[in-house]
Amino acid sequence: MKCVILAGGYGTRITEESYLKPKPMIEIGGKPILWHIMKLYSSHNINDFIICCGYRGNVIKEYFEKYDFNSWNVKMIDTGQNTMTGGRLKRIEKEIEDTFCMTYGDGLSDINIKKLIEFHNEKKSIATLTAVHPPERFGVLNLSEDYVVEFHEKFSGKASWINGGFFIFEPEVFTYLHEGDSTVLEKNPLENLAKKNKLTAFRHKGFWHSMDTLRDKNHLEKLWSTNNAPWKNW
Repeated sequence: MKCVILAGGYGTRITEESYLKPKPMIEIGGKPILWHIMKLYSSHNINDFIICCGYRGNVIKEYFEKYDFNSWNVKMIDTGQNTMTGGRLKRIEKEIEDTFCMTYGDGLSDINIKKLIEFHNEKKSIATLTAVHPPERFGVLNLSEDYVVEFHEKFSGKASWINGGFFIFEPEVFTYLHEGDSTVLEKNPLENLAKKNKLTAFRHKGFWHSMDTLRDKNHLEKLWSTNNAPWKNW
């Protein structure tokens, strides 16, 4: 199974170094957060990666040119400087033939990818996202049993669920991405899938954290440096 990682973000809210490199290349414990995400998938025997590059994509390419892949197969594709999430995914459509994983290049979790895939296959949906309890500031999901009913763009309490990435998609998802590079995956595509009962939610109650601010980066760094990183399962 292939894993697509969206890695074209700017990350300008984190540190000054983010002006020199894309957000997924900002380091936690001396390694890019992108590397940590790939190690997570690899620990579940998913080693075939497609990296959707954008802002300063050359930094990602230069890093992996020097990296010993071992069992990894990594393909880096330029998906445009300012392309939105759905547009980036649409640009790599020809690389996909079967069910595939996809996630954002700035979020870490201790999610069990194998169980996520099993859940998706059991539900026979077009798309499965991982629903997590949010730190503050995120839009939330309205869930009915295992299905996403509606998206909300405002925070409504700690009992809420948010889209934490770590998707499983069927190739049919590409038929929902028809607004070109301006397609925002989290808007019309996922909303339309939800309306058709084709979007399921895998509830993950364990660790999840995105890296959006310097505070986030420092928190993840502390977890790693004290050997308390929940996502490190390798």
